[in-house]
Amino acid sequence: MTEDGLVDALTGVVRGASRDGEVSVRDLVRLSGGASRETWSFDAVHPGGVVEPLILRRDPPGAVRLAPGGMGLEARVLAAAGRAGVPVPGILAASDDTGVLGSAFIVMARLEGETIPRRILRDDAYAEARAGLAAQCGTVLARLHRLDPAEVPGLQVQDQVVQYREALDLLGEPHPAFELAFRWLEANRPQPGRTTVVHGDFRNGNLIVGPDGLRAVLDWELVHAGDPLEDLGWLCVKAWRFGVDLPVGGFGTHDQLIGAYEAESGAVVDRDALRWWEALGTLKWGVMCIMQATTHRSGAVRSVELAAIGRRVCENEWDLLQLLPAPWGGRP
Repeated sequence: MTEDGLVDALTGVVRGASRDGEVSVRDLVRLSGGASRETWSFDAVHPGGVVEPLILRRDPPGAVRLAPGGMGLEARVLAAAGRAGVPVPGILAASDDTGVLGSAFIVMARLEGETIPRRILRDDAYAEARAGLAAQCGTVLARLHRLDPAEVPGLQVQDQVVQYREALDLLGEPHPAFELAFRWLEANRPQPGRTTVVHGDFRNGNLIVGPDGLRAVLDWELVHAGDPLEDLGWLCVKAWRFGVDLPVGGFGTHDQLIGAYEAESGAVVDRDALRWWEALGTLKWGVMCIMQATTHRSGAVRSVELAAIGRRVCENEWDLLQLLPAPWGGRP
C-alpha cells in the first residue's frame, strides 16, 4: 500500500470510528521507534478545525510474530488496563483484518512525553521524574496484576522456559551460555505464583514519561497470562538500564520498585524468585535478538535496526554469566 493509499484508508477508519463524514487525515509520518511493528503519527482534522493527534501501529507484512493474539487482543487489554488504573492511550479503532490497512492495526491517541531511554535517564528535564519512576512502575504493575485474566478473552498462559527453549532450538544456532542458563532455570524454578495479566514487555523504552513522571504504558503486543513477577523481573533486565548503574530500568532501585508494588498490591515479593525472573528475562531477550536478526537475514523484513539488534546477542550471554550464581556463572 502506498503512503497516499494509507492516508485514504486511514481516513475511512477514522471517519467510521468518529461517525464524522468530514474528517480528514494529514501529516502522516513514519516514526523510527519499534522494531517489530510500524508506528505512524498523524492528525485527524474534524469540522471546525478541531485536531485530534493520533498514532497508527500496524504489523509489517512478513514479520515474525513473538506472541499470538493480534491487535484485537491488544486493544481489549488496553481497555481493561485503563479501567484498572493503568495509564494507557485511548483506542479509537483496532482490527486484525489485513484488508483495511494492509495489515492488522490499532489507531490510538497520541500522548505528549518522552520514550527514548537516553533522554529519560540523562536529561535534566526528567530529573524529578526519575526520582519517583521506579515506585510509579511498582504501583502501576500492581494495578495491572489485579486484573482477572478472564476479563481479557484470548489471553494464553505461557511456560516461558519451554517457549524460548523451543524458539532457540528452531533457530538452530549454538549458544553455550544460553544452554547453561536454561539448565539453571529448570533446576531452580520458584514455586508457582498467582496467575495474572502480564504485560510481557514492561520496560524503559515502552513508557511515556514527562517531567511529572509516568504518563502511559505502551507496546502491549506480548501480553499474556502468567506469573506477575515476570513483569518485575523484565523491568530489571540489564539491557533496559541503557548504561546507567541502577537495577530498575536505569532509574531506580529494587527497594523502590518492590516497596511500591507491595504497598499497592498487598502481596509480598520473593526476591529470590525475582532474580530467577530477571535471569529468564535476560535469556529471553537474547533469544529475541536472534529472532530479530533472523527476520532481517531471511529477507522477510529488511531492517538495519533488526540487524543491529542481532549484534547484541553476545551482550546477553555475558549478562547471564554474571547474573547466574556460582558455580553456574560469575557471581558468588
